[in-house]
Amino acid sequence: GENEVMSALDAATGAAVWQTPYPVSFTMNQAAARHQAGPKSTPAFANGRLYSIGMTGIVTAFDANTGRQVWQKPGNPLVPMYTTHSFSPLVDRGLVIFHVGGHNQGALTAYDANTGDVKWSWSGDGPGYGSPIVADLGGVRQVVTITQAKVVGVDAASGQLLWKRPFLPPNTTSSQTPILLGRTVLVSGQSMGVTAFAPVRRGAQWDTETVWENTEASMYMSNGVVVEGVLYGLSHKNSGQWFAIDATTGQTLWMTRGRDAGNAAVVSAGRMLVQLKDDGELLVTPPSREGFAPAHRYQVADSGTWAQPVLDGTRVFIKDESNLTLWLVE
Repeated sequence: GENEVMSALDAATGAAVWQTPYPVSFTMNQAAARHQAGPKSTPAFANGRLYSIGMTGIVTAFDANTGRQVWQKPGNPLVPMYTTHSFSPLVDRGLVIFHVGGHNQGALTAYDANTGDVKWSWSGDGPGYGSPIVADLGGVRQVVTITQAKVVGVDAASGQLLWKRPFLPPNTTSSQTPILLGRTVLVSGQSMGVTAFAPVRRGAQWDTETVWENTEASMYMSNGVVVEGVLYGLSHKNSGQWFAIDATTGQTLWMTRGRDAGNAAVVSAGRMLVQLKDDGELLVTPPSREGFAPAHRYQVADSGTWAQPVLDGTRVFIKDESNLTLWLVE
């Protein structure tokens, strides 16, 4: 209905443990209507609490045991253009960090995780659709994120902008979360290839240096993972191409011919990659520098699957358009 609802389910049975609603009114952009109107952001869990952002930017902290609302911040009429807020919040050293706001405007904001008090805010650009990460680079702990027009690094303790790098996909804001490999940051976007760069500090000044660029693969709405120095992912080119790129040199190791998937969520799990395609097919694939050879294929949903699969031992939780389903690996 007109509520956003945080729910806790018994992981073994699916029975509701608690549900906490709050009212919100929102009209979905028609360009993203097939995604439906529910919240797109995965909540973060830390120290017994859940942190979430809703479709209109309402930020809420919940007690994870009871569902009690601990604190809440109002939303903003400015929201990202298409799927609205779809990043996951970042919890780090007593702060919970969201990029609130909307198209062309917004603020990367750190709240006190216990009280909700704003500790710092950087308002240089609106939010992208990917999630922020935290990294220790150049001796400084910093939040790295892709905004609507750039990649930025801000001091995690103060919010001071350390460095920025232009990053503007041709038709939409990036949906990617930066990938950290040592001191190198990997980013990609629609028709932008894959770029590795290193933030560097010279005295009091920061800059970024390009390490390599690969124009053969581009990640749009699909994430990548690095396993043993190789970046695996799904390029949006040729209607979906699985690829592997040497994450040190940028060399393409292999790429499938195409028409593999509209988009996919990729998870590294032990010695395997678990790849959930948007049509509900789940692939289990051994990482390989030689080529793409899935070991198993399963159909786990009959409708669109936009969320990451959740892996817990032998349990695989799959969220499709209207169901949450538990599958067991035997």
